[in-house]
Amino acid sequence: MTAILEVDDLTVDFTRQGARTTAVRGVSLRVAAGERVGIVGESGSGKSVTAQAVMRLLPPTAAVGGQIRFAGQDVLGFDPARLAAWRGADIAMVFQDPMSSLNPLLRVGTQITEGLRRHRGLGKSAARAEAVRLLRLVGIDDAERRLDDYPHAFSGGMRQRVCIAIAAACTPKLIIADEPTTALDVTVQAQVLDLLDELTEQHDTATILVSHDLGVISSFCDRILVMYAGQVVEAGPTDDIVAAPAHPYTRALLDSIPRLVGELPRRLPTVPGSPPFGDVPTGSCAFADRCPHAQDLCRTEAPVARPTGSRTAAACHFPLTMEARR
Repeated sequence: MTAILEVDDLTVDFTRQGARTTAVRGVSLRVAAGERVGIVGESGSGKSVTAQAVMRLLPPTAAVGGQIRFAGQDVLGFDPARLAAWRGADIAMVFQDPMSSLNPLLRVGTQITEGLRRHRGLGKSAARAEAVRLLRLVGIDDAERRLDDYPHAFSGGMRQRVCIAIAAACTPKLIIADEPTTALDVTVQAQVLDLLDELTEQHDTATILVSHDLGVISSFCDRILVMYAGQVVEAGPTDDIVAAPAHPYTRALLDSIPRLVGELPRRLPTVPGSPPFGDVPTGSCAFADRCPHAQDLCRTEAPVARPTGSRTAAACHFPLTMEARR
């Protein structure tokens, strides 16, 4: 399949008060039309920074390296006018906090119709009619009246639906959903994922779902990229990764998912220790201090990604054996 988005060796460095910190280190990914790709990892792993780098939403203190191509075009070379035309029309983002993603001073209808008028050239009445259709599409009742409400009149789950309606308004080729189910109850989480799935099926829209929850990722995505300390440590089709993870970090994330079958443990499994903050020494594995399988080599040489199956790869000196993966 032809890739809509191609990211090669992406790096992101932040400079603050003369100190430089690397947040993303050599991330590469491909997303094809209609494909659902998940990026998963703990807070601070570089997931959201990667997503914001793709959208060119990082602050001036960020230095972005590598290549980002969208439909064959160099995104890092876009001027401000091209960026403004590209965002919303070809690519859109659903941000992780629905309580602050909408402008509290503007009616919901105004925020939905803005993109419709700018990118699709619709007149005022046509844009309003389309906004009503979009609200109905995302499951908001009495859509005609609710267009005139301000965001404070909507619950968190309904605000997230509005954000999805805004993202889907111009039927973009790619939607990046950054933690779209954070702080939502389980029922609303499922509804939000169903909405994204429906967009994928109806319009062949590609989706990148960013989350710390491997359970959410595995229920929605075709492929998974597991990130740790700013780099991809394991990647492959969802079924392969979930059934037989090769990287100890992926195994630990899977073990941390609560299960409602069998005898319940007295305490839920956790990943011991904390992820590193700031720069990670280039001459070692970033996960070595937390890894139960770490050996001397892990602390003296950084691993590179190697095939661990016919369709999977992991950056690990000592990938788990097939018996340990299950």
